[in-house]
Amino acid sequence: MLSFISTPLIHRKRLAALCASFAVLSAAVATASAQGQPGQPAKLVAVAPVVQREVASGQTFVGTVMPLRRAIVGSAVDGRVIEFPLNEGDRIDAGQTLAQLLTETIQLELEAAQADLELRKQQLAELENGTRPEEIEQAKARMTAAHARGQYARARRVRAESLYNQRQAMSEEERDEMIALAVEAEQAYLDAKAAYQLAVQGPRKEQIAQARAQVAVQQATVNQLKDQLTKHTIVARFPGYVTAEHTEVGQWVKQGDPVAEVAALDEVEVYAQVVEQYVPYVRNGAAVSVQIPSIPGPPLAGVVTAIVPQADVQARTFPVKVRVKNEITEHGPLLKAGMYARVMLPTGARQTAMLVFKDALVLGGPQPVVFVVDGSSAAGGQGKVRSVPVQIGVAEGSMIQVSGTLQPGQLIVVQGNERLRPGDDVQIQRTIEVPDTATAERRASNEAKLP
Repeated sequence: MLSFISTPLIHRKRLAALCASFAVLSAAVATASAQGQPGQPAKLVAVAPVVQREVASGQTFVGTVMPLRRAIVGSAVDGRVIEFPLNEGDRIDAGQTLAQLLTETIQLELEAAQADLELRKQQLAELENGTRPEEIEQAKARMTAAHARGQYARARRVRAESLYNQRQAMSEEERDEMIALAVEAEQAYLDAKAAYQLAVQGPRKEQIAQARAQVAVQQATVNQLKDQLTKHTIVARFPGYVTAEHTEVGQWVKQGDPVAEVAALDEVEVYAQVVEQYVPYVRNGAAVSVQIPSIPGPPLAGVVTAIVPQADVQARTFPVKVRVKNEITEHGPLLKAGMYARVMLPTGARQTAMLVFKDALVLGGPQPVVFVVDGSSAAGGQGKVRSVPVQIGVAEGSMIQVSGTLQPGQLIVVQGNERLRPGDDVQIQRTIEVPDTATAERRASNEAKLP
């Protein structure tokens, strides 16, 4: 107070004006908060009524996210790793290389075997095509020439024998030489004639069969080497993510040694342990909701795919598998193996409950909430919204069971609720029709049949 009195008059006036401005601003903020910030345009929303129906009573069970498929990929042959291009966490497609083993020796053997195979194929083609017309003509010409030489030799033999017998003008040795030349010419003709006939008839079918067998044997050798070459390239058999590395470049691996572990996460299965008294109410194909506490957002849609008929004898619980479609982002899969999950499963007889659209739930806080519209019930009308905390239950198609301070028929914001705050003015753009019970069951059945 003393300091205020000692302050110059001009400073006192400025301080008084500042206090007055602060009071006016505080009053304006308070009034705006109490009246829902008048002056701002009403936000457009789509609404749907709360409905009351009979649904199966449900209960939440703890589950674990597991990959749909998981494989420890091993080496089919012995060899040295020369390439290992992937790291843990990398995305991999079906058929993509995980590791490459040294293949230079096998490659050389394959090239030699392929060259030998080509030689045998050409030999078989030569036999199958038969004798060329030019070769037949050549054999015929040789036969004709041999025939002419034979006739000439026979004529000389006849003259020699005549001279020897009548006039003794030729010695016996010369006569015998003419006879030998005639016989030789006759045999040469027969040989040329046989060669011509063979050329006309072509190769024997037994020769063709032998050549085909040789081609088949060599083809099997080539296939065997190709198979060995393929086994030296270790590939993934389905798309997924590398979750573990078991080798490195330069390491020697033996047949059967693990190389990498691959997990398929495009779809995941949530394993929930269900106590035995609730198992009879769970059915294959049932649409259920899955909540991942570490991931903000609405519950995920799941389908019961299997109820394992073998219990844990100590806990008396049965594994129930729930299939959920994963969301793949640029940073990897949204759902990761090992995540903690809560699965809402039917656990009893049907009971009366309130249902809302799943899109009406606003998550991210300590408890799910829905926005109720007060003051309007028709399209085009305006009203204010208030948040109502709810607890979720079992799902039926696009609807989900909720419990809280709600009444059947109240309008709930289904679209446009992402940026709403309690007390906001809204304008109903349209009212979404709630499917009847038969339509909801049919949609749930169709969702259960999706791959």
